[in-house]
Amino acid sequence: MPRYLVERDFADGLHIPVNADGAKACRAMVDTYLHDGVTWVHSYVSTEGNRKSFCIYDGPSPEAIRRVAAKTNMPVNKITEVRVLDPYFYR
Repeated sequence: MPRYLVERDFADGLHIPVNADGAKACRAMVDTYLHDGVTWVHSYVSTEGNRKSFCIYDGPSPEAIRRVAAKTNMPVNKITEVRVLDPYFYR
């Protein structure tokens, strides 16, 4: 399955409460994505007011990523197909 880095900009910052409501919102997004064969792996959020995120997804295509983003009202600035490179592959 291809892996994608999705860059997002949030003008007012990304605000997900760190409580049961935030967990419920994230779970709802995960469930919505699965219907299109997309898996949210994890995300990084900028420390500058939570205005930018970099999210890793596994999915069948960039179009599937854009489709689930539209369903969950998430912005998409750029989608880049990526591969894992870490320092441990030299072992």
